[in-house]
Amino acid sequence: MEKPMLNKFAMQSRIEQLASLCEKNYQIDPSLYAKYDVKRGLRDINGKGVCAGLTNVSKIVPGVEGPNGTAPGEGQLFFRGDNIEDLVQGFVSDNRFGYEETAYLLLFGELPDRAQLDAFCTLLRSCRSLPPSFTRDVIMKSPSDDMMNTLARSVLTLYSYDPNPNDTSISNVLRQCIQLIAQFPLIAVYGYQAYRYYKNDQSLFLHQPDPALSTAENLLSILRENRKFTALEARILDLALVLHAEHGGGNNSSFTVHVVSSSGTDTYSTMAAALGSLKGPKHGGANIKVVQMFDDIKESVHDWQDEEEVANYLRRILHKDAFDRSGLIYGMGHAVYSQSDPRATILRGYVRQLAEEKQCVKEYALYSMIEQLAPKVIAEERRIYKGVCANIDFYSGLMYRMLELPSELFTPLFAMARIAGWSAHRLEELLNGNKIIRPAYRSVKPDAPYVPIDQR
Repeated sequence: MEKPMLNKFAMQSRIEQLASLCEKNYQIDPSLYAKYDVKRGLRDINGKGVCAGLTNVSKIVPGVEGPNGTAPGEGQLFFRGDNIEDLVQGFVSDNRFGYEETAYLLLFGELPDRAQLDAFCTLLRSCRSLPPSFTRDVIMKSPSDDMMNTLARSVLTLYSYDPNPNDTSISNVLRQCIQLIAQFPLIAVYGYQAYRYYKNDQSLFLHQPDPALSTAENLLSILRENRKFTALEARILDLALVLHAEHGGGNNSSFTVHVVSSSGTDTYSTMAAALGSLKGPKHGGANIKVVQMFDDIKESVHDWQDEEEVANYLRRILHKDAFDRSGLIYGMGHAVYSQSDPRATILRGYVRQLAEEKQCVKEYALYSMIEQLAPKVIAEERRIYKGVCANIDFYSGLMYRMLELPSELFTPLFAMARIAGWSAHRLEELLNGNKIIRPAYRSVKPDAPYVPIDQR
């Protein structure tokens, strides 16, 4: 007897009916989380992360460390024990690019001397290519309008091009990680070029990387049709890559790397999982929301210099009367920092320089005003007094806009930088973690007797 089939409209209707069952039967009483002392989001009632592991890769200091814990204060970030402010000051004062040096520091645990840095840059240059026909057969044949999906799909496909993909020895994983650090910019930019050609009917051009250029310079070179960029553009993009390269083992995507690596799986599966995590708007996709929010503010606020008008519109956002009705001022607040995010502090001054070069001073002034007003408005409306500060997403979207980077590449740029930190965390898990990460979940569903199908 022939079985019945559904057309796509009937299928969608049936799925919506089944979805209502999910909404009914998946609900958990919120009071049970307190009853069983569940740390939702692996954070305690004060928002502090539950200690799930140890790391040598980086350290986040949310305030002033003392004998009784951490008190509110200026945030600090350390890569392998080096303060990020000192690291940035070092390469900026020498008029050098810093991302390659930062990647070396994260991977190997110490700052390189000139010879070591030159050798590492040569290694990256040698890996800055994709397998023969990969661009045509993988990237161009199935373009996506989401470059994070393009990155994840391409990374998984690179497994098939690796002669030794499953070997989790440190030397083999290190080789895979260095190759991915070099290849991420090519995959993302070529994916974007395929998207704009096939989906937007624009001209197609695929530039080869220039061995003489840094990672940041190559990004701009292969993205732009004329391959031209200014020195300031390249320096600021390099700085953004450094500031995004790592941020502790507890952030969602780095923790994903630890969790997936602990299962013993391959590097490509691990990095694809991290990309899936970073894609989320609560993680790496936040900078796009900041830009969209500011577009709305610029359209809705008549006088960008009127603090009262701007503050009132921020209140409307908090009251879910404006923008996306989420009640969130995007780019403000952080899970760890309260008074300042050191990455945002560093980035702010360089973004101002870029705004002057790009004649966007008025727009920068609006950002600066909101950075000052938003914490006050949030404290008044939400009764939050521990401190709220701008995070790195607050200024990074504006910076990318001024660099004339397409919004489709905002989150992939985060991934191009963070692959260095992910690689360090994968190596650390493989060298130190001898157990699969498996937290406990308590079942709160009462037991029920089985009911035969004819009696339901």
